[in-house]
Amino acid sequence: MRNLFILALLISSSALASDKPNVLFLIADDQCFETIREFGFTDIDTPNLDRLVQCGTTFTHAYNMGSWSGAVCVASRTMLITGRSVWRANAIYNETDKEREAGRLWPQMMSRAGYETYFTGKWHIQAKAEMAFDATKDVRAGMPKDTPEAYNRPLEGLPDPWSPSDPEFGGFWQGGKHWSEVVGDNTIEFLGAAKRQKKPFFMYIAFNAPHDPRQSPQEYIDKYPLDRIAIPKNFLPEYPYKDAMGCGSGLRDEKLAPFPRTEHAVKVHRQEYYAIITHLDAQIGRILDDLENSGQAENTWIFFTADHGLAAGHHGLMGKQNMYDDSLRVPFVVKGPGVKAGVRIDDPIYLQDAMATALDLAGAPKEEQVEFHSLLPLMRGEKSPASREAIYGAYLELQRAVIHDGWKLILYPKAKVARLYHLTEDPLEMTDLANEPAQAKRKGGLFKRLLGLQKDLADPLDLVAAFPEL
Repeated sequence: MRNLFILALLISSSALASDKPNVLFLIADDQCFETIREFGFTDIDTPNLDRLVQCGTTFTHAYNMGSWSGAVCVASRTMLITGRSVWRANAIYNETDKEREAGRLWPQMMSRAGYETYFTGKWHIQAKAEMAFDATKDVRAGMPKDTPEAYNRPLEGLPDPWSPSDPEFGGFWQGGKHWSEVVGDNTIEFLGAAKRQKKPFFMYIAFNAPHDPRQSPQEYIDKYPLDRIAIPKNFLPEYPYKDAMGCGSGLRDEKLAPFPRTEHAVKVHRQEYYAIITHLDAQIGRILDDLENSGQAENTWIFFTADHGLAAGHHGLMGKQNMYDDSLRVPFVVKGPGVKAGVRIDDPIYLQDAMATALDLAGAPKEEQVEFHSLLPLMRGEKSPASREAIYGAYLELQRAVIHDGWKLILYPKAKVARLYHLTEDPLEMTDLANEPAQAKRKGGLFKRLLGLQKDLADPLDLVAAFPEL
């Protein structure tokens, strides 16, 4: 009788494991929110991301928390894989492999929940990916190798020394096949292997695109003639506080285009940005098609997001090292069994909430060090700590920001400058209201809220000393 009871338990546990959904996590690099046509941005063509949006739920205000280095990718991905907020992730960054040894990384938690785990693409974390996942292929340390010709270009009236479609420049072409296509091929190979497994799968698929050098086949460049490219309405030849905020000519990302910015240079960079995103979109389409054809789509949750956004000509800036929405805010789309189609959720979240959500789907415990929250309650229309009352943003000791109730306060401590924007009425952040007497109380309230977030997140920067008047 006892043996029968044990057998029944084993059968029950096995059935429960098999009922767990697959999780396919797709992450782009440097892709801002305004790069999906279905969101109303008609400058760009993204038919496959469009169908993901149409069939899934979109979180319209997903943010990256910030960075302790110029390589914002590193901070964002370390937060994502460890579950720690920005300054606590910074504290363990150089010893992230010890987190792996202790079994505290996202794929390891999924493995303990009964998942077969896979990885391909950009890792950029101080831990051994090959030892954190069951299967890996083509693990990339960081960005593609670039060349001097890719910087300080184009100069209007002069020949452009660089071509985004020429394999001779290496970069995404290194190895003979475009890296986005390699990641697409690897994912399809993983799906074939996963189909033969009895376990559910967790796939972390990390595209390098659309990070610079923004390269794609010529047919994708040709989709975007310069007369199709609109200049951002908040275009500036030069951002007035670029040096004090750490985004001057010494920052690699900003050196990609000439100073002062020209409309021609911004158009060319946006042309190449859109082209590599459309090429990325095609690879995602291949993955979605193969998932459908494999018969696994009905039990698979798909997440699409990016590690951070990109200025790409907004505000006179080119990189992601700033507190404007084009750099902080990213696409975040979820599709899966029972997920409502075409729904938009405006609650502000962090992109790293994807980790806690996957753990929730897997039935895995959220371990003590995980500071982010599952989005499943929000998707059910329930209250959740994932819906942040305020969003925090940081870059080195040079920038801080807080978003609350449709307003954003940006601080540049080195320059002792505050900027205030009413995002609800001014989503492009063009009208600075910081010096308006009528906004003094609001500015002080946002500052107080930012100080509270600093304390919660172990931010060591003394803002009171820099802004005693607030």
